[in-house]
Amino acid sequence: MHRLLGLVLGGIFLYAAHAKIFDPRPLVTIIWNYSILPPGPVNLMAIYMPWMELVVGIALVTGFKRRGAALCSTGLLIAFMVALGINAVRGINVACGCFSTSAEDVSNAWLLILRDLPMLLAALVMLVFPPPAEGPGAPTPPPSRA
Repeated sequence: MHRLLGLVLGGIFLYAAHAKIFDPRPLVTIIWNYSILPPGPVNLMAIYMPWMELVVGIALVTGFKRRGAALCSTGLLIAFMVALGINAVRGINVACGCFSTSAEDVSNAWLLILRDLPMLLAALVMLVFPPPAEGPGAPTPPPSRA
């Protein structure tokens, strides 16, 4: 189950990173349109966020430090959902910047939050419930001393 969740969620993060990673300039406009951050952090976020998505995606897909990647993806998803929620409450629909760098891809923020909920649930499952040990190399429980 963890492997499947990691593949799916990791694939989503990899896909999200690919359009933004080599040219973060359009992402600056998208993040600025959220009207949440001052200019300095907007630029830093546009540069570093796609790389975080890439690293988290690779870790989830490969299984390397999957629980740590699940923690990071949980944080990213919550941040994305809060930013969308703030603008939804304000009545402002902005381009989410999720899978595109076009500032004109305006979407309904509430629908985007609903779309993100299953991803958050998958990340939380990987974070909260450790994967079962399986296979021939799985550790065996210590013998009881009773």
